[in-house]
Amino acid sequence: MSELSPKVDGIVEAEVDRSAGPWREAWKGFRKSKVAVVGMVIVFFFIVVALVGPFIAKEGINEQFMADRLLPPSSEYWLGTDDFGRDILSRIIHGARISLWVGFFSVIGSVVVGSVLGIIAGYYGRWVDTIISRIFDIMLAFPSILLAIAIVSVLGPSLRNALIAIAIINVPNFGRLIRSKVLSIKEDEYITAAKGVGMKDARILFSHILPNSMAPVIVQGTLAIATAILEAAALGFLGLGAAAPEPEWGKILADSKNYLQSAPWTMIFPGLAIMLTVLGFNLMGDGLRDAMDPRMKN
Repeated sequence: MSELSPKVDGIVEAEVDRSAGPWREAWKGFRKSKVAVVGMVIVFFFIVVALVGPFIAKEGINEQFMADRLLPPSSEYWLGTDDFGRDILSRIIHGARISLWVGFFSVIGSVVVGSVLGIIAGYYGRWVDTIISRIFDIMLAFPSILLAIAIVSVLGPSLRNALIAIAIINVPNFGRLIRSKVLSIKEDEYITAAKGVGMKDARILFSHILPNSMAPVIVQGTLAIATAILEAAALGFLGLGAAAPEPEWGKILADSKNYLQSAPWTMIFPGLAIMLTVLGFNLMGDGLRDAMDPRMKN
C-alpha cells in the first residue's frame, strides 16, 4: 500500500491543478512577471488617486491666484502652479479621475458593441459576416485619431463626445478579435452537441462561445485603455475634448504649451502622469497576454 501512495498523491495533485482552472493558472503566470506586477502597481496607484485624491485635494483646482502664477515646485506647491496660479498637483489628481473614466468606459463601450458584432459575424457567416467585416475594414482604413477628430467634429467638442468617438474607433479591433475566436470555437464538439440538443443560438452565443472568447478580449481591453487615455489627451490637447476649466490631462498640456520654456513644470508633470498611466496599462497588458496565451508558456 505504501508503494502506491506516491502515485495516489500525484493523482490528487493533478486533480487539484486541474481544479484550479485557467484563470488561476493565468494569475500565477502573471505574478511571475515582475514587469507586469510593476505595471499593476502603477495602475492601482492611479486608480486610488482617482478615487481618493479628489477628497484630499479639494481646493485649488479652479481657484485662480494671479499673485502665485507660474511658481516653480516648492514646499507650498509641490508641483508648482500654472499661469492662473492654480495648484498643478491638485489638478493632476482630479484629472486622473477624468482620464481613467474616459479610458475605462470608452473601452467598455467598444468591448460590448465589438463583441456583439464580432459574435454575430463569426457565428452566422455568409452575407452577415461580409457586411460587418467590410464595415470594420472601412473604419480601420482611417487613422484612429483622424477618425476620432471627425466624429467629435460632427458631434461637437465635449468630453462626452470624445468618449463616444474613442469607443467607436476601437470597435473594429474588438470585433475582429472576437470574430476570429468565434470562427475557431464554433466548430468544436461541445458547440455541435449544443446545436444537436436544440439549444437556441442566443444561448449558445452568450453561454458558451462568449465566455470562452474573453481571454484575448481582456488582454486587448487592458492595452486599449492605455490607447484610449492617449487619444483622450490628444483630443483634449486639440481642444476637442474636455472644456475649460476641467482638469483633464490633455487639456492641461494644451493650456501650458506656451510656457514650455519659461515654466516647463506646467507641462512636464501632466505629461509624466499620462506617460506613467499608459506605461502601467501597457506593462500589465503584456503580462496578461503572456500569462493567458498558451503559446507564450514554456
